[in-house]
Amino acid sequence: MKRVYGYGKRFINLSRTSNAPPFHDLFHCNSYCTDTINARVNIFDRHLKRKQRDRASWLMRADDSFVNAVADNLLDRLEDCKKIFPSALFLGGSLNAVRRSLRGRGSIEKLIMMDTSYDMIKLCKDAEFESNENIETSYIVGDEEFLPVKESSLDLVISCLGLHWTNDLPGAMIQCKLALKPDGLFLAAILGGETLKELRIACTAAQIEREGGITPRISPLAQVRDAGNLLTRAGFTLPGVDVDEYVVRYKSALELIEHLRAMGETNALLQRNTILKRETALAAAAIYDSMFAAEDGSVPATFQVIYMTGWREHPSQQKAKRRGSGNISFSDIQKQFG
Repeated sequence: MKRVYGYGKRFINLSRTSNAPPFHDLFHCNSYCTDTINARVNIFDRHLKRKQRDRASWLMRADDSFVNAVADNLLDRLEDCKKIFPSALFLGGSLNAVRRSLRGRGSIEKLIMMDTSYDMIKLCKDAEFESNENIETSYIVGDEEFLPVKESSLDLVISCLGLHWTNDLPGAMIQCKLALKPDGLFLAAILGGETLKELRIACTAAQIEREGGITPRISPLAQVRDAGNLLTRAGFTLPGVDVDEYVVRYKSALELIEHLRAMGETNALLQRNTILKRETALAAAAIYDSMFAAEDGSVPATFQVIYMTGWREHPSQQKAKRRGSGNISFSDIQKQFG
């Protein structure tokens, strides 16, 4: 499904009883963390990403139509579940947008909000006073790669536009599963591989023209086909994956870059080239405009969002029948409805 948005207020066109433990019993580094410290392959600079999120806490806007739409669509999936989730963990990414969109969905009584950035957590805590939600909330600074939560302590884990920056995404999802109680729900939205395809093309063309070669300027992202495998590999049952494509229009490519900074979504590759020549940047902006600009002068940017849903195993959940156990043939079905 394709949706068109404008940054800020421009070009907006939208198509679409508690047994929870106290918070001090929830925080604990689970056993998966220590087993993977030396086994990870680092792609992203997590220290840089934390600093980018510190900066984003000062730049982000409450009226960001794209971020708010993703948070709202993610929580729509929570509303589809006819189940109460007394204790929940919100991980990184668009914390404030998810909290604003919560509006009583999931009947959450105890909420933990976690981010690698202290400034982002402080922003969320300050915004709590403006919220009408009567939810007992705790705030912690922590890393998705080393989840500081006890096993089987939560009913719900939500991550909105944050997990795609982890070096070990399968490992982070395994930790989320371990943190859930049986029949607990995992909901996540991550950016997919088609995100910012226009910017990738413009940067590649500009670097080839001005520098005679290319260096990575945009981070690698998961493909849609990988999402189901990630859920299965992490051990989730009843996995579900669907995709939305959002097209956001900007006055210029430079405005897109400012929006990415405000979201905390700028490049954090370990092997990045820290020097961007002025002529290369200007060439990229010119190519972007010449290739993709609309008649009104605005330029589009595509954001592909992959939504993932998974449950921790429980005996009450539906299970597939054993192969060969069916007693109705497809030929009989075809005769009946043909």
